[in-house]
Amino acid sequence: MRPVFALLAGLLLATAANALSLADISGKDAGAGLKEALTQGAGKAVDLLGKPDGFLGNPKVKIPRPASVKKVEGIMRGLGMGRQADELVTAMNRAAEAAVPKAKTLLVNSIKQMSVEDAKGILTGGDDAATQYFRRTTSGPLAEQFKPIVRSAIAKVKLAEKYDQLAGKAAKFGLVREQDAHLENYVTQKTLDGLYLMIAEEEKAIRHDPAGAAGNLAKKVFGALK
Repeated sequence: MRPVFALLAGLLLATAANALSLADISGKDAGAGLKEALTQGAGKAVDLLGKPDGFLGNPKVKIPRPASVKKVEGIMRGLGMGRQADELVTAMNRAAEAAVPKAKTLLVNSIKQMSVEDAKGILTGGDDAATQYFRRTTSGPLAEQFKPIVRSAIAKVKLAEKYDQLAGKAAKFGLVREQDAHLENYVTQKTLDGLYLMIAEEEKAIRHDPAGAAGNLAKKVFGALK
């Protein structure tokens, strides 16, 4: 297989006369540097979210009750279930925090399987090109891994079953979106959204500040892009 950067040499220019360019980096080092940076960013995102208050304490990713469920929430509170409704928010976020660590292996495998064209797209794309690659290659398998963990976590809250009953009925009348009618589906999707958001933030940070990258190869590759 041709080295990754043999395909990129004519596409990217150094930012200064004496600066290192991508064309100056060997294909082997370039590929390793890219994977090093992506592994770092994905791992950090998982570590930030997969701990107590990783979701619940972060307003960027905290999982709220579905907006379309406010009508159902009114029914819940009318049935004297206001406290349980509040507990449900905590349970949803704890479920996400429990599920996210499972993502690390799939993300790393996705990096290992990256093709030359994938690498080219990431390096010539925008600030979230790698994040979009992860979303495309891992969202399906991650949802399958997350869902049983989410299901188990929210099952501990008695209101979850009542929610599904009420939301299911509301969905039939168009009061709640079908995808929100089952709590585990909603929480699983929000967990994925939060994970990719944090990966995007890590990716942007590495691109904008290569010196902050953990590995020397990552610094070399992303420094050449600036």
